[in-house]
Amino acid sequence: MSAPVTEIADFGEIVLIVAAGLSLALLSTKLTERVPVPAPGIFLLAAAVISDVFPGLADHVSIETVERIGVIALIVILFDGGMEVGWRRFRGSAWPITALGVLGTFATAGVLAVLGHYLLGFSWTIAGIIGAALAPTDPAVMFSVLGNREVKGRSGTILKGESGVNDPVGIALMIGMIELATEDDGSFWIVVEEFGLEMAVGLAVGVVGAAMLLPLMRRVSLPSESLYPLRTLLMAGVIYGAASVLHGSGFLAVFVAGLLLGDARAPFKGEIERFQSAMASLAELTVFVALGLTIVLGSLDEEGIWLDGLLFALLLAFVARPLVVALLLVRTRLTRGERTFIAWSGLKGAVPILLGTLVLLGGVDQAEQVYGIVFVVVAFSVLAQGGLLPYVARACGVRLTTPRLAPYEFSVRVEHEPRGLQHYVVAERSRAEGTAVRDLPIGENTWLTLVVHGGAAVQPRGSYVLRQDDEVLLLGDPGDEDELRRLFEDGSPSA
Repeated sequence: MSAPVTEIADFGEIVLIVAAGLSLALLSTKLTERVPVPAPGIFLLAAAVISDVFPGLADHVSIETVERIGVIALIVILFDGGMEVGWRRFRGSAWPITALGVLGTFATAGVLAVLGHYLLGFSWTIAGIIGAALAPTDPAVMFSVLGNREVKGRSGTILKGESGVNDPVGIALMIGMIELATEDDGSFWIVVEEFGLEMAVGLAVGVVGAAMLLPLMRRVSLPSESLYPLRTLLMAGVIYGAASVLHGSGFLAVFVAGLLLGDARAPFKGEIERFQSAMASLAELTVFVALGLTIVLGSLDEEGIWLDGLLFALLLAFVARPLVVALLLVRTRLTRGERTFIAWSGLKGAVPILLGTLVLLGGVDQAEQVYGIVFVVVAFSVLAQGGLLPYVARACGVRLTTPRLAPYEFSVRVEHEPRGLQHYVVAERSRAEGTAVRDLPIGENTWLTLVVHGGAAVQPRGSYVLRQDDEVLLLGDPGDEDELRRLFEDGSPSA
């Protein structure tokens, strides 16, 4: 057989294995509807077992490869997360999100460092590095843990917003800690300076990037609608790259850009959001598989790595995270149940994996041990905490909903966006819920033209009483949009 044919056959084998593996991973998500094991946990453990059974697979997945996979995955995940939260929802819960995302990251890392030093005997430097690696949360994992269920109310917004903020903060903190551990003249001020520079530049690039991308999305047409989501995703990569080249946090930049674009109207916005969501799910899956392939399960017995990892996981779940959440959210208008749910839901995922690879690449002492501890903590977080999440939500009084899938779409395509056409979903405890159409305070210049209840179109007669999750379509003055949004969608006072 000639060399070109052999090359094609060998590469075809790789494509077959990768495609079949990812297909099985996607199908396994169906299993989570019947078995209370989160899908990310299945990916992680299955990849780890396969790498032990077929040791040659690990030779094709280096730590540098996992680090690069993690970077690409986080660009997609954070951009999608920012767009999903949107500036309006972020602004409504700005204080708890910022407090947990910034102060909470430092506080969690600090508490874990103290516990790791005094209880587990690690040096201050290594304990600090472990704390920095385990501080960021990952609601992308949480929402995959929940399957097709959504967290209603402020809890979901706070958790997703916190992750978008604390992921860049955790990465900047880790880079500073690695420099502190590896530089002869390293000091704590290196961490402070690195953090300040990355956050400032990342924030600026994110704002500028969104300001440049939005007119591009609105005014520059493309020959096919399938190209619009690709353009947006590629621009997210440009924003990340620009911030990184300027020594800023590219992850913060893409999250901020997504946040500012989340509520903006643009052509093919629905297609863009669906594409982003699908790519974020694939990215999360890929990161967990990559991590599993780099772990040799037998090596976790060395130096008691699995035991240290389990102890760190327990300390994080039952001491560090609850303590930080209790202190930072004490003055917010959240119920005790909501605070408890937020404390339990600080799940670990793609970011600790990426930070673990940075420790290995940075040549830090005990790097292999740190990486193993990260694996154990992520596995515990996804399997144990994630598996119990629906039950904790029920005990805390946090409502989980299962939105109906709508595989068929009926729409009217128009060349230009119709001004004054507005769409809202009636939120729980909003002013519109339980109010008859004739009694809505919408003014004479606004007309409610259609109501969709339970998937069925309803004629909006004056006597019709709006209910939670009803979708309403209105014609009105665009200047009244903020007031109408408060009427239909502001279901709770802001925290």
